[in-house]
Amino acid sequence: MGFLERLQKKIEVKEKQIGKEREKIDDLKVKLDSRKLTRAQHNIKKKHFEEKIRSLDSRMRFLQGAVAKEKRHQEEAAEEKKKKKEEKIEKKKKKKEKE
Repeated sequence: MGFLERLQKKIEVKEKQIGKEREKIDDLKVKLDSRKLTRAQHNIKKKHFEEKIRSLDSRMRFLQGAVAKEKRHQEEAAEEKKKKKEEKIEKKKKKKEKE
């Protein structure tokens, strides 16, 4: 498993975690509507879940930036490799012309 695949897998995990936290907020809303929670308890718990979502979202954005950076790095490495290969071929042609 390559570096990019690991990063993308971590992003998927973060997305799932964010989804679970949003479900918890929805469950809180249901409990509030059925009057199992007071408005104050609901707000406190909701704020806690929203903070967790924000932190997961920021981690996910960081990982997405790392994926973009790694892709750019791989493209640059491929271009560099191609450039070196072309230079090598040109050197061989020049060497044959001299002979």
